[in-house]
Amino acid sequence: MIEESKISVALIVVAVTGGLTGSALTYYSMNDRVTGLESQFEAVQNQQQNIYVNDSSVAYESIFNRTGDSVVYINTESSQGSGFVYSENGYVVTNQHVVEDQSSIEVSFTDGETLTADIVGSDPYTDLAVLKVDRSGLKPLNISDSEEVRVGQTAIAIGNPFGLESSMTQGIISQKGRSIAVEGGFSIRNVIQTDASINPGNSGGPLLNREGEVVGVNTAIETQSGGFQGVGFAIPSNTVERVVPTIIEEGEYEHPWIGVRGRDITQPMAEEMNLDSSTGFLVLEVVEDSPAEEAGLKPSTKAVERDGMELILGGDVIIGIDGREVRGIEDVLEHLALRSNVGDEVTLEVIRDGEIKEVDLTLQPRP
Repeated sequence: MIEESKISVALIVVAVTGGLTGSALTYYSMNDRVTGLESQFEAVQNQQQNIYVNDSSVAYESIFNRTGDSVVYINTESSQGSGFVYSENGYVVTNQHVVEDQSSIEVSFTDGETLTADIVGSDPYTDLAVLKVDRSGLKPLNISDSEEVRVGQTAIAIGNPFGLESSMTQGIISQKGRSIAVEGGFSIRNVIQTDASINPGNSGGPLLNREGEVVGVNTAIETQSGGFQGVGFAIPSNTVERVVPTIIEEGEYEHPWIGVRGRDITQPMAEEMNLDSSTGFLVLEVVEDSPAEEAGLKPSTKAVERDGMELILGGDVIIGIDGREVRGIEDVLEHLALRSNVGDEVTLEVIRDGEIKEVDLTLQPRP
């Protein structure tokens, strides 16, 4: 008779492996079968042990050990924040709002060394700043392609919330393509949203993927109490890679500008203008001495009343830029922020008086 414990082993293995598969059967004696099942059971146990060894907590520990020394604590006269090493020769990336209008800035490393930092330059329109410290042997963090980030992927924030140095939190990428308003009526494009805990003091620190690569720079939280409320935002790494090298070289970053104000087309507007689709961006106003004025873009010229509401109509409707479809102003701004530079010539596709026309326009820096 087979021992009861060996029967239990057989039942466990069948349950784990899901039964027999395939059409070919190999026959064993009863003892061979039990021995074979015991071997399978040991294999399953080993597999479970391997899964345990590769548990996510071990992975997070590894990420922290590899990246933690490259995340710094930033202390100014009136604020605290975070940053990370961008290059071996002492450049550190942080948020512009962390170091804005500060005459004294200190950068502390995890080994306890604190150095005075100089501001190389900053850009308020992306909330990025670059500092320089006199220290050799720094290990920069690897920068990933934020276009490859997907909703649901792991997100890891390292920084100094409330002055608590070298704190690590974990969550997921909640969404992409958000916008954050900044000064002058402009906004930061393609911002990453995460539920990884981001609190005051995390600003300027890195948002990492599961490989420990930077996918964003933590910059803001959506809160009503001043503390973490489950919605954090990070400047995408691709924006960092566009802006930071120019700041290092020139001390600032010029953003391309068209010079129009308007609104996205709605269905009632499309019907009144006899448009085939309710997509596109209607030019309501052309700014004086702007690239748009030089290129001859036409603003709205008339108003009609519909269902008790006034609709401003009659201007150019932008439906494309450099061959890309424009569904609304977001598409225009994203193209300017991610694919265009000051001095570039772009081609706008517009609907004017019921006809599609192309307008060439040379981008200028924001005034």
